[in-house]
Amino acid sequence: MAQFVPRQVFPHYGAIPRSYFLGHHRAGLSKMKNMLSSIDYVVECRDYRAPVTSINPMFEEALGKKRRLVVYTKRDLGSIPQSPARQVIERKVRSFDPTSAVFFVSTSTRADVAQIIKHLRNDAEAPDKLVGCRVMVVGMPNVGKSTLINHLRNHGVGKAKALKTGGQPGITRKIASPVKIIERENGSHVYVLDTPGVFMPYVADAENMLKLALCGCVKDAVISPVTLVDYLLYKVNLHDTQAYKRWSEPTNEVMPLLESFAQQTGLLGKGGVPNIDGAALHFIQKWRAGELGRFMLDDLDEEQRRRDDPEQTARLSMSQALKIERTTRKNKSDVNSNSSL
Repeated sequence: MAQFVPRQVFPHYGAIPRSYFLGHHRAGLSKMKNMLSSIDYVVECRDYRAPVTSINPMFEEALGKKRRLVVYTKRDLGSIPQSPARQVIERKVRSFDPTSAVFFVSTSTRADVAQIIKHLRNDAEAPDKLVGCRVMVVGMPNVGKSTLINHLRNHGVGKAKALKTGGQPGITRKIASPVKIIERENGSHVYVLDTPGVFMPYVADAENMLKLALCGCVKDAVISPVTLVDYLLYKVNLHDTQAYKRWSEPTNEVMPLLESFAQQTGLLGKGGVPNIDGAALHFIQKWRAGELGRFMLDDLDEEQRRRDDPEQTARLSMSQALKIERTTRKNKSDVNSNSSL
């Protein structure tokens, strides 16, 4: 039998949507900007599995020079605990934000937030001690902001969760009421505000859109689940071809894998026909739960090379991104109008 050779590139980018910038994203970002004068500190959440791709450059432009703390969430889903590789990864990730304090937290381990509480207790000073210190938590949709705040509240003041969480983006659609996470004897308590996840108006790189969709930053219906599994299969094969051995031999072909997966997990329609879309969504959920390997989707070495090359470091400004989004919507509208004639 010939040795299995995984794909080294994933070329299927033709029909990938490039945006998920919804009305409440736009409204939420505008409200954040208007509230900046009453905010003392910003905590920006990013997904550990895509530490570069889940950076939203719009926050840089919208939130200005406020003191910032960067938190990479879902650490347990992107690396193996206690492994030397994790230490190397996190050293590289920290180097991308040399001027900000950087922390890593897991989905279910509250102990990870202890260092964040300590940092905020020491660093988040309140200019007006009558109202305390107000911290705004921002990030892409479904990146784990509400979960982080619940853990901070539990560890900081010993109270149960205050915010609703979920596995799909869009749970938080408005800026929430302040939640106390640190009490101080002088009354200058620290409060955090949850905000709606904000996506980008335009994602220039289609592969980045696939990464964000796999991480759950867009709703599962935005991109075909079969396409997402095909991309996930490409990524899994580069790390561990045995991750899905329960259902299939190593393969580069997504349809036979999904058919076998559907048969073995009982995801069948009438007449025993495999429910391919249902199987694809279930397969994706298994990766999101850490059952198909714990690895990053981003190539940190490639990102470092990009940052070292001045010609590649430029990012879209907010105005450029919004202009592209408006043009894209207009073109879609024109196409729809012409097709209805």
